[in-house]
Amino acid sequence: MKEEMINLIIDNEHVQVPKGTTVLQAAKQAGIDIPTLCYLKEINEVGECRMCIVEIEGRRGFATSCVQKVEEGMVVHTNTPNVLEARRVVLDLIISNHKIDCLKCIRSGNCELQALARKFNIQDVEFPGEIIEHEIDDLSPSIVRDFDKCILCRRCVATCKNVQGIGALACVNRGFESCISTAGNNSLNDVNCTFCGQCIQNCPTGALHEKETIQEVWEKLKDPESYVVVQTAPAVRVALGEEFGMEIGTNVTGKMVTALKRLGFDKIFDTNTGADFTIMEEAHEFIERFKENENLPMITSCSPGWIRFIEMNYPDLLPHLSTCKSPHQMFGALIKSYFAKKEGIDPSKIYVVSVMPCIAKKFERQRPEMKVNSIPDVDNVITTRELARMIKQANIDFVKLEDSSFDNPMGEATGAGAIFGVTGGVMEAALRTAQDVLTGKDLENIHFEQVRGTEGIKKATITIDGKEIKVVAASGLANARTILEEIQSGKADYQFVEIMACPGGCIMGGGQPIKSSKIREEVDVKKLRGNALYTIDEKSQIRKSHENPILKTIYAEFLDQPGSYRAHKLLHTTYQRREKYRI
Repeated sequence: MKEEMINLIIDNEHVQVPKGTTVLQAAKQAGIDIPTLCYLKEINEVGECRMCIVEIEGRRGFATSCVQKVEEGMVVHTNTPNVLEARRVVLDLIISNHKIDCLKCIRSGNCELQALARKFNIQDVEFPGEIIEHEIDDLSPSIVRDFDKCILCRRCVATCKNVQGIGALACVNRGFESCISTAGNNSLNDVNCTFCGQCIQNCPTGALHEKETIQEVWEKLKDPESYVVVQTAPAVRVALGEEFGMEIGTNVTGKMVTALKRLGFDKIFDTNTGADFTIMEEAHEFIERFKENENLPMITSCSPGWIRFIEMNYPDLLPHLSTCKSPHQMFGALIKSYFAKKEGIDPSKIYVVSVMPCIAKKFERQRPEMKVNSIPDVDNVITTRELARMIKQANIDFVKLEDSSFDNPMGEATGAGAIFGVTGGVMEAALRTAQDVLTGKDLENIHFEQVRGTEGIKKATITIDGKEIKVVAASGLANARTILEEIQSGKADYQFVEIMACPGGCIMGGGQPIKSSKIREEVDVKKLRGNALYTIDEKSQIRKSHENPILKTIYAEFLDQPGSYRAHKLLHTTYQRREKYRI
């Protein structure tokens, strides 16, 4: 059926768009920019902030373009003196109730409110009024909530509810008393928050941000008694450059390693190697379960936001989780055992820092299950953004840095480890190893295109050695809920399930560089970062985890084999039922 088209005029431009299009989207198609603040395409289209108002001929007052649908013959004006003045008043009123401490704000220079204030030349507040001060919520290990910087755009509310299916945040009270809060106005630490950080990614100001811990890293780097080791996740290297003005998806592995050396870390290792260990343990765990038809489907366990979600919402399905620790936790345990013994270093003197795209890993590393002999696997987790701040604080010109390589003896990784950072990558990497183990052959087909792509749910049937394996990869917790409901109801017949808390996987983690709503609408950030990881895989000399020579050495010298007693002690973990609300 042919789509009905609507003709209208926007700022003297004749525009034709499909019926149902909003004025905002029609203007965008015509190359006409309308400012927005609360708007998030397909997530938060509520017309709350009123920054996108326009004039429509024949109508009184202003129309909110993000919700106003186009009509045949409509004539729209987006930049009349009346519109510009009204937007300025709206912006002034928003700022008048905002904590203005831009020099100290973590989002200074990357704040959508600040950018609009500059665009509209707001230099002073014309309508100052009473400001209610709120207590900062910094009790969680991952997220800080500062309501004094909130502009009530409701992006966080919509993201938590519509994208992640959690609903930890809501707008409460009315009028001047309105605020974004949690159940019972409790800390995010004590409600059903999974610490995924997607609310941070969509917040236009500094009202939500990660709990920064770089000062502790600086102190350890200065401490002569500490041996400070850093490891970097696969998704970090394809996003870090964005913090220094480089194109989205640029692979900056070599520059990142050089920067870490200049910061003073004693050793720089690659978490991709930890991912290879995860694949070895996870693939063999799956094969054992598959052969015994026990606790299927097996569900991946490397995303801590996802783990917190299932512990709170579907504790009866915990036996389906792989017992494998996430890659950085595995690697931390090996650094403080195998590496420490090999180098003759007291494990208690080793301080492991993980640079992650994820803020939930700040929570994960504090879990009591993530210790071996009372020694934590990882001592500190900083995000991609925090690493960028450290590099800037050290006055390092990142773009001009030469490339360096990760340190030995634990610096070599495979292409399989690299694709861990994108949705479907964990499953594809595991299947590469599983098929070789099940067939006893070195198979050339290592691409599992069925589980690639940025879709929220990807289902496929893989045939290995004549046996069908039904798999599904889901990213985003709302999609995870869909899959778990299928499993719980008995409607699903999967054998292997990969779930990532963040839509698109780790490349879109809560700790990654924050892009404005306009950039994310214009550019497919997920695709660019994901393609960069697949390119790393394609260019890798070794693309199967079980062929990594470092792994072969460590298993031979230390771990014996996947699933051994020592491997379980160091590399595997347990889970627990959690209450949604501790109030």
